[in-house]
Amino acid sequence: MSESAAVAELHTVVEESARLLGVAGSPAKVASVLSTYGDAFAHDATVVAFRVATGVRHIGELDCRFTTHPEQHDPYGLALANGLVEETGHPVGALLADMRRRLPIDSYGIDFGVVGGFKKIYSFFTPDALQELPTLAGIPSMPRALAENADYFTRYGLDDRVGVIGIDYPHRTVNVYFNDVPAECFEARTIRAMLRESGFVEPSEQMLRLGEAAFGLYVTLSWDSSRIERICFAVTTTDLQTLPVRVEPQIEKFVSSVPYSGADRKYVYGVALAPEGEYYKLESHYKWTPGTMDFI
Repeated sequence: MSESAAVAELHTVVEESARLLGVAGSPAKVASVLSTYGDAFAHDATVVAFRVATGVRHIGELDCRFTTHPEQHDPYGLALANGLVEETGHPVGALLADMRRRLPIDSYGIDFGVVGGFKKIYSFFTPDALQELPTLAGIPSMPRALAENADYFTRYGLDDRVGVIGIDYPHRTVNVYFNDVPAECFEARTIRAMLRESGFVEPSEQMLRLGEAAFGLYVTLSWDSSRIERICFAVTTTDLQTLPVRVEPQIEKFVSSVPYSGADRKYVYGVALAPEGEYYKLESHYKWTPGTMDFI
């Protein structure tokens, strides 16, 4: 399929999904993101996923995320050139360039909302090139919260297992995703300890059950505080009935409305703990192939 045809097809899918969910999106914002990174959609290996979440700031939004072709070298430069984001002088705008100069980034991902427009860029590292925290903490524009929580990550065996960095430009935060997480991190007693040490409230039993079945976790950091802003645990499945918890009612409509291509359907269900409390998110893959990256 040609690039223009692939972009037009996905734009139609995004708008139809938003309509079914009752989300009043902006066709112009959707079009600007898809056209900026249009060459990604002509490749069979590109992953495309939709996501909704129950947290207050996520209500009324439908997110779409996709991987870019490895030849897409500077996704932030493209975002600037096409008016998706403005240069502000904040370190968030320098982080990707600083990372690219120092780290072996394998590929990228883009996240946008049908209402809010362009949001995030993900940088993926290969499984055999997971990054160590001292290297990441040494990047000049990285939030100092990463270095200030180094002892915490080391205690839980996460200091050399960073597989993805996600940069959220509107919220000026960074997500640090850990791969090959030690099994103990998914035990209820360890989850409680991690959350307690980070200053979060006691997790619900539902969060613990989901955490015990998780395959990965990530944390959210900012430039404005030394604390860990969020911790999220995620489970992947092709059948939501196999989850150890019931899917949140707010998400059930999404499950029945969002489309998918191919013979099999794949989901990533996550639970996050933030200052405003627990919230849940479900990602449904529209396009994926076995062995490709997951957005958590």
